[in-house]
Amino acid sequence: MRTKSIKKNTINVITLGCSKNLYDSEVLMGQLKAGGKDVVHEGEGNIVVINTCGFIANAKEESVNTILEQVREKEAGRIDKVFVTGCLSERYKPDLEKEIPNVDAYFGTRDLPRLLKALGADYQHELVGERLTTTPANYAYLKIAEGCDRPCSFCAIPLMRGKHRSQPIEALVREAEVLAAKGVKELILIAQDLTYYGLDLYRKRALADLLRALARVEGIEWIRLHYAFPTGFPLDVLEVMREEPIICNYIDIPLQHISDPVLKAMRRGTTMEKTNRLLAEFRRQVPGMAIRTTLIVGFPGETEADFQLLKEWVREQRFERLGCFTYSHEENTHAYSLPDDVPEHVKQERANEIMELQSQISWELNQEKIGRTYRCMIDRMEGGYYIGRTEYDSPDVDNEVLVDASSHYLRLGAFADVRITGAADFDLYGEPV
Repeated sequence: MRTKSIKKNTINVITLGCSKNLYDSEVLMGQLKAGGKDVVHEGEGNIVVINTCGFIANAKEESVNTILEQVREKEAGRIDKVFVTGCLSERYKPDLEKEIPNVDAYFGTRDLPRLLKALGADYQHELVGERLTTTPANYAYLKIAEGCDRPCSFCAIPLMRGKHRSQPIEALVREAEVLAAKGVKELILIAQDLTYYGLDLYRKRALADLLRALARVEGIEWIRLHYAFPTGFPLDVLEVMREEPIICNYIDIPLQHISDPVLKAMRRGTTMEKTNRLLAEFRRQVPGMAIRTTLIVGFPGETEADFQLLKEWVREQRFERLGCFTYSHEENTHAYSLPDDVPEHVKQERANEIMELQSQISWELNQEKIGRTYRCMIDRMEGGYYIGRTEYDSPDVDNEVLVDASSHYLRLGAFADVRITGAADFDLYGEPV
């Protein structure tokens, strides 16, 4: 027996995966709203759109479970329609249609006009750059390019996102101006690969040119760089970082490993020597820069010696921020032809060892911050604390600065100078000055 649907004619967009997916959901919602549709993000609606992730095994499992959960809601009569889009759908559409047929339609990563049509809206080209942001009002992601031309052997992103395509500088400046007019103070630049930006449009790496242009947008006070590929990194970016106060002294650069045999098997186009030289150049040109990186352990052929070298390198480099993932054996990637010969429990043990080491490094680096004053952006209030960040911290993945809300008043979405009074592994405690 059919039960009454909730929020009739409301489209509920559910986002899984990374900030690039979140950006795509925001664009979709902006188009829907402009088309007169009621749309919510991870709320309640009788029509559900799931924007999936298909990057690694855990992400794929979460996406499939979310689809199955929403299909059960549809079968129980609590919602009317389920649509699936995003990376998982791009990569596995025929399999998904066969295994989960009760989804109304599947769409890939480049099917926005078709998805909108299925939802009863038309794609409006004049809205390019407009979107319905889901982040706190003070910061927003700015996707400067789509796709990737890198040949990394473990990565399926080119299969799901296609070749690298940069957005023109003028279009990105316009989008930044729209965001600034809405009160956004921090832009977080994202792409599958920031380093490659501009090569397709301008025949040169143009990230530094883009940064100079964005730094002139009135109202923007912080610009942060995410996902810069190490090979071919344009060093003029460091010059802009030094010269432009609003460019945060922060970079997210996924290095993945340091052992030369593993880097070669990963097809990263670099070596331990080149990587160390690049990191030294970062720290020489921008003293005090916070470097965030990610690593993969358990790649096919990774020996205990390779892992110990990686661990010792992490100990020496003392990265300000670091995440570690276990290798996921992905179909249709170059590495899939290699034997997945590191046992799962060994992969997990190695990841745990790296993160335990990084936790200690992070604690030691945070102790050095006690007594210092930092300009912090106050993102939200939670559990009796104002939650803020320094320029060295990105939302959701880095340190947070906690200020006791019972003793102090701070304005959400604004900047405040905070003196650090205490520190844990990944949290700082402070009071406004």
